[in-house]
Amino acid sequence: MSDRARLPLPETAIDAACDALAAQGWAALEDAFPPPLLHRLRAEADALASTGRLRPAGIGRGRGHQARHDLRGDATCWLDDPACGAPARDFLAGMDALLTALNRRLLLGLASLEAHYALYPPGARYTRHLDRFRDDDSRTLSLVLYLNPDWRPGDGGELRLFLPEGERDLPPRFGHAVLFLSDRIEHEVLVTRIPRYSIAGWFRRRPLDPLRA
Repeated sequence: MSDRARLPLPETAIDAACDALAAQGWAALEDAFPPPLLHRLRAEADALASTGRLRPAGIGRGRGHQARHDLRGDATCWLDDPACGAPARDFLAGMDALLTALNRRLLLGLASLEAHYALYPPGARYTRHLDRFRDDDSRTLSLVLYLNPDWRPGDGGELRLFLPEGERDLPPRFGHAVLFLSDRIEHEVLVTRIPRYSIAGWFRRRPLDPLRA
């Protein structure tokens, strides 16, 4: 069975994630993605990094875009970039199926996914923020999938969620993923001590304002 055929996530994992999203606005998924695909994604991310295809990221967009490495220190490559290959395409195909499942269960009106590889080098972080832009309300559900097979406690790079009940730190272990509401859950990436790889994505709905479509 191919990686693509094994995606989206198992029905039990999707059901549990939807229950958690409805109850608390975020959901953690552990060991739900097929390991062969995870290893292919990490190998592709490594290859992109070694050939300089991962470019320093910034904050904001359009005229407000800034390169602020003190606030955000990762380098990225969008999965629909021509430099990406079959692993990225298989992941995106699976996420299209997950999008359909999320809409069926939660009626979110999701229409598309944008996603990129991200590499945080040692010493990098991403300070507290929301994933939705002030002038664009289309980002609805954020996704992070971790690609760090050698991560150990003390290596840093945890995802910190700022929740009503307090802070929650989630380790970037290989194959673990997090879903959360883009407009509600503030979060940050803590300083990493090792290279930290992930895929970050945003399920988007169609803008309410058709002029932004």
